[in-house]
Amino acid sequence: MTRPLVRHFRQIVLWPVQLMPLPPTESSRSHWELLDRMGPRSPWQELQDEYVDEDPEAFQERHYKEFVTFLPYAQRFLYGSTAGQESASRRARSSLRVYRRGDIHAVAIQLRPGDATWRLSVAHVDLCFFADADVASVAFEMHADDLPLDVAQEILFRFGRAYPAFWESDGDGGNCPHRVEWLGADGEVLAVSDYAARAKYLAWVVRHRTPHIAQHWEFLLAPFRPEFPGETAPLRYRQLEYYRMPFLAYLAVDDPHALTRADFIRLGLVTRSGGAHDLPYAEATLARFEVDYCDDRFWGRHGSNASADSRIICSGTTLAFVGSHGDKFYAGRETGLLGQFRHQYFLLFLIAHFHKAALLSMSDELAVAMNRLDIDDTTSVKAFKRTIRQMMEVFLRFTHRYYFSEVSNQPLASSIFERLRRHLGIDGLYDEVRNEVVDMNAYLDSDSARRQANTVLRLTVVTVGGLVGTVATGLLGMNLLDESARPFAWRIGLFALTLGVVLVLTGLTIAYSKRLADALDILSDQSTGWKEKWREFRASTASAPRRRAAAGAEADPRTIAANGRSTRRTTFGV
Repeated sequence: MTRPLVRHFRQIVLWPVQLMPLPPTESSRSHWELLDRMGPRSPWQELQDEYVDEDPEAFQERHYKEFVTFLPYAQRFLYGSTAGQESASRRARSSLRVYRRGDIHAVAIQLRPGDATWRLSVAHVDLCFFADADVASVAFEMHADDLPLDVAQEILFRFGRAYPAFWESDGDGGNCPHRVEWLGADGEVLAVSDYAARAKYLAWVVRHRTPHIAQHWEFLLAPFRPEFPGETAPLRYRQLEYYRMPFLAYLAVDDPHALTRADFIRLGLVTRSGGAHDLPYAEATLARFEVDYCDDRFWGRHGSNASADSRIICSGTTLAFVGSHGDKFYAGRETGLLGQFRHQYFLLFLIAHFHKAALLSMSDELAVAMNRLDIDDTTSVKAFKRTIRQMMEVFLRFTHRYYFSEVSNQPLASSIFERLRRHLGIDGLYDEVRNEVVDMNAYLDSDSARRQANTVLRLTVVTVGGLVGTVATGLLGMNLLDESARPFAWRIGLFALTLGVVLVLTGLTIAYSKRLADALDILSDQSTGWKEKWREFRASTASAPRRRAAAGAEADPRTIAANGRSTRRTTFGV
């Protein structure tokens, strides 16, 4: 059986990473400002879109079609606004900043040892930043013509790997290409993959407790450096999700119906190539594949439209388009589905994965804050409170600036975005992070309220004690001692003595404010007689030291930890 030939193949790999905070000594407030300061030395240069220059001649119908795909609030996020309140800040720039490097012109991929090397052209390599979010996304787009279908499937399956998960018996990285090369304008090799360097990856994990990024991907993100203990570069990042990068795929073939169900499943669920009718998983597992993953509004039609059928497969980490190469609607580079794939649907994919990456980043920051908390260290406690307050602000900014459940009213775009969100589990992740932030913030509020109530209690006791002396000595303006005729030095000494006595009494009142508060509570109880009040007062006074010692022992972190260890040992023993 002759297998289909992919007349035009295109893949856009999207790699979300978490940006590490800039050093305190760094004057720049954002990571892209450091790239700007590097000037020509930086491989990344900011991409000025067609909306900044405001030149009607440079603004094409494709740009207009892309713009009107999105709802107004998504337009303001993606493109900025020159009207209304948004125009008051940053010259109406959008919240999305894109930087592009132009030195990588092609990629050479050898899938297995001894296989042919496939050369694909690189359309662009972009780095997308988001205002007020410590997240960036690499967008790597490559394309080629006339690829065998099994080669296209293997490229999709193997290419976007940040590092190998295991190694084959021949030493190659498991499920990774045998060799990947970034090529410059003249064909020179800029960087080469090192998936087979098993000892290097193992040693890195042992030393740093973090995976080592493959050499060619590390080169691509420079001057950003992977985060690990001891790294001092100001621009650093670390992996956020699974090591396989999400991607969009576009395949144009002569006849889409020549692809079998097994082919579509391999494209949608990203498995290695195989026989035309060999399913990668059990039939029972794949029974709902078309319902869960396929948008078939343009598939299985009749009449003149049947030859132009196209299918869109969305599994969250993958968005694949399959259609007819001869169909203008599908293969049009400007306003056809190919042009929309590279722009509108890429932005849908970018927004959905940014939502997930930002939420994962915030969850990670909350976990780091908890790990750094030491309740016995006042400085650590203050830093924890400050971090939680900042995370609450970051979460609110993300919610009101970026978090959209719907970005388009166009049926196809809306359906794809809804599928992306569902398969990525964004709503559940958002609720989880929101509950974490709200719970921590509520704890801080309750702790502050407890401290304020305790302070008010002590001030109340001091006020009651001072009220007695004030009324006793100030009744009718009476002076108990007439010292006006005494020498000035005598009066100063008497004032100092009185001040000292008052300070001592006030200090004692504060020190014993808890007991005094209990005494006031007992005296104010109208349901008991004076004898019972006196008995309760003596009992509370006598047992206070023992109660305080017992409470202190229970609150001691070492006691809590010991109790926890004892409980765990008992549980595991059972």
